[in-house]
Amino acid sequence: MKRSYKILAWIAGILLILVIALVLLVALFDWNRLKPTINDQVSTAIGRPFAIQGDLTAAWQREPSEPGWRSWIPWPTFTARDVRIDNPPWTKQPQFAQLDALLIRVSPLPLLLHHVYVPSVQLVDPQIDLERDAQGQANWLFTLPQSSSPSHWRVDMGAIGFDKGQITLDDAKTRLDLHVTITPLQQAIPYDQIVTQATSDARADVGHDIGKTVDANKTKPDASVNASRTSYQFAWTVNGHYQGTLVNGTGKTGAVLALQQTDQPFPVQARMHIGDSKIALVGTLTDPVHVGALDLRVWFAGTSMDKLYPIIGIALPETPPYATEGHLSAELHVHGSRFSYRDFRGRVGGSDLGGNTEVVTGGNRLKLTADLHSQQLRFVDLAPLIGADSQAQKQQRGDATKQPADKVLPVEPFRTDRLRSLDADVTFEAAHIEHPSAVPISALRTHAILDNGLLQLDPLHIDAAGGTIDSRIRVDSRTQLMYTAADLHARHLQLKQLFPDFQPMSTSFGEINGDATFNTHGNSVAAMLGDANGEVKSLMNDGAISKTLLETAGLNVANIVIGKLFGDKTVQINCAAADLVGTNGLFTSKLFVFDTSDAIINVDGTINFASEQLNLNVTPHTKGIRIFSLRSPLYVKGTFKNPDVGVHAAPLLLRGGGAIALGVLAPPAALLALIAPSHSDHANTCQQVLTDLRSGKLPVAGKK
Repeated sequence: MKRSYKILAWIAGILLILVIALVLLVALFDWNRLKPTINDQVSTAIGRPFAIQGDLTAAWQREPSEPGWRSWIPWPTFTARDVRIDNPPWTKQPQFAQLDALLIRVSPLPLLLHHVYVPSVQLVDPQIDLERDAQGQANWLFTLPQSSSPSHWRVDMGAIGFDKGQITLDDAKTRLDLHVTITPLQQAIPYDQIVTQATSDARADVGHDIGKTVDANKTKPDASVNASRTSYQFAWTVNGHYQGTLVNGTGKTGAVLALQQTDQPFPVQARMHIGDSKIALVGTLTDPVHVGALDLRVWFAGTSMDKLYPIIGIALPETPPYATEGHLSAELHVHGSRFSYRDFRGRVGGSDLGGNTEVVTGGNRLKLTADLHSQQLRFVDLAPLIGADSQAQKQQRGDATKQPADKVLPVEPFRTDRLRSLDADVTFEAAHIEHPSAVPISALRTHAILDNGLLQLDPLHIDAAGGTIDSRIRVDSRTQLMYTAADLHARHLQLKQLFPDFQPMSTSFGEINGDATFNTHGNSVAAMLGDANGEVKSLMNDGAISKTLLETAGLNVANIVIGKLFGDKTVQINCAAADLVGTNGLFTSKLFVFDTSDAIINVDGTINFASEQLNLNVTPHTKGIRIFSLRSPLYVKGTFKNPDVGVHAAPLLLRGGGAIALGVLAPPAALLALIAPSHSDHANTCQQVLTDLRSGKLPVAGKK
């Protein structure tokens, strides 16, 4: 035999003897002798007392999952019984954890390369106490020793196995106290079987029919989950309180949580009640150490979305009862996480809502990104979302502001704090809106961007009264007085849809077109109008007006004026044109004219929204040759609350009278741009009126 072969044989023999000696040492050695050393070393490492009070033993077992010759190498499994870990001094309970036994399995070969690989840790009957005080101290955060030089050893852990046990959580910072009891199932239940059952139970629990609108394929288990290898083996129950609200629930989990292997998902299922909010989920948790990926089917239901704030940390508005079903996935990181709620369908009141949302944490504020859509949206359900809920609802919530007795414009402040609670990028489209007759909005589409208190709606498109309203709105809540700028364009708003209950316009082909551009500061409607700067232009053709209509609409000043001019009869309007310019809430009439079959009515003067003061002159000009004019000129003074409308003591000079050509007058020319093409010739009646104003054929107030 060659010398080299002899050397190799000796080396192999020595290694074999060492392995056998090591096996015998592990099997026969009294490991209890090492307990004092282990207890001291672990206590020093975690910064609190650690003790193995029972026996410490070791056993050898082959690992059949290893390839080739490695499967013949035995792996040691160390068992420590009656393990105790104490709490820090500030906690209420003396012990952080108590286990009947702790089983640790170690792979021997990596030890040769300074690599400690622990493929599994088994916790037997754990009793765990989790506490956090109001200052943020948490007993699950351990003080580990800091080393000035990097260690030559690397430690990896594969999976954690669970057993029956008890877990208590007392979190003073979030006012959460829970008690969780974990018990083994009589037999393992396959993953796909639980998903099917959980889907049925969740829909029954939240009490809604939105499942009918959800693609059935979206409720099936994730195709990447190996159902044959994934099963539920433990059941759990939870009871407690969250911020004073009763919490209870049940669920099921797997038995082994793989910390690093992404092909071994940990199944979870839960049905929770937090007050009157109901939450159900079913799915998996994968790779919690590196990514912490959640992949769940989730159901939410409750009496109002604002009650979800303590649960999800997002300030949502008060809504009617709601229910949603969707796919929740998450990437959990220490310094920021990402949650996605995709392909969800739901109902809010009588409205449907669906789409995709994503929430990112870790920045200065939460960041919400959403693409939402609705096929049938009721305006009564939408109102709280846009702050249009009634004064009675606000009083019921206790956040209503008393309106001054001498003021008409609402002084109720806007809740600008909501604009600073998160950042958002949201698109929303409602294909059909069910609306009351007073608000004839039929569809809506917008893109909203909220960045550090700056809200931009661009565009905000509304289908209303057979026409459209296109606008761009900017709201900046970063200053003490909220800044608002808006650019609005209304086209083809049909009068018969704007006033469906007014018989004289039921067959009208008339419509309204208008533009408005303004900017203002203020935290209420009254403050905003009182500071407004901008211009409002509008045209109405082929309409009608009456004292009764204006009374119904609550326009007390206008109904008094119309009553004095025409009495109680309905007046047909060929064209109404207005061009008002505002500075610091004071709006001046550049042009305000009504063309009726009997007369031209001119209105000039000012409207002061800051003081709610009126200073207007209303001058009628009778058409044709008549012995008497239609009525004498009127003045409109006083306040919005208490207007003073009367006849001028001495007749005003006829202003305009058709004597002066108005070819250089700017307002009629500016309003011509509002005459948009229409399918009906009736819609262009105002074009002739404005042309006559420019040529001097019709009188205009303020011109002699």
